[in-house]
Amino acid sequence: MVKRTAKGSARAPRRTDSLSRELIIQTAIEILDSGGEKALTLRALTVRLSTGYGAIYHHVADKSDLLATAADDVITGVLSGAVTDADPRTALRRLALGLFDAIDAHPWVGAEFSRQPWRPALLDFYESIGRLLDALDVPEKARFDAAGALVNYVLGVAAQNAANARRLAGSDTDRATFLQNAATRWAQIDPGRYPFVHAAATHLGEHDDREQFLLGVDIFLAGIATLR
Repeated sequence: MVKRTAKGSARAPRRTDSLSRELIIQTAIEILDSGGEKALTLRALTVRLSTGYGAIYHHVADKSDLLATAADDVITGVLSGAVTDADPRTALRRLALGLFDAIDAHPWVGAEFSRQPWRPALLDFYESIGRLLDALDVPEKARFDAAGALVNYVLGVAAQNAANARRLAGSDTDRATFLQNAATRWAQIDPGRYPFVHAAATHLGEHDDREQFLLGVDIFLAGIATLR
């Protein structure tokens, strides 16, 4: 039976099964993916999960804790899916691409880690990169800088790509149209002053962000090979 408040408005029935932390996090991820950070409120969670605030607070401290834990969960999924028996170069490439794809699918993750770079899942990612660089025989004195360069590249490009996608999602312009407009502008600039940019206009409208990202990882791998 549907209960009513004192003012007579209908109140959603409460769930009868137990509420787990895992279910709360997964539901939070779904809300974040569909509506972004502004859509994630404890009120939205209670409605989606048919529960009360007390049940939510039993598992998470507040929205900030919930958002951080959800971001950790996404990256933990990337790390758990990493291939451990591949050669270090292939494993590093897959790990970098896995994080890129995860942030592309969950754009809010990049912003969250930029605010809290000490999160456990991000430290685990950093640790995985360091171990793979060790397996690639990168000298110890260069390993810290090499790991930092790669992690910053992966997070930076992935977060920027996700931010661009979020901006376009809130406008009437899709990615193809945006890039074509940019390419048209590039093609109109002075080739004498900007010869490279002018020539690159022919590639801007049709380039693939994922392939370009992987090319950057390959350039990095080629670079660290010279350190051995």
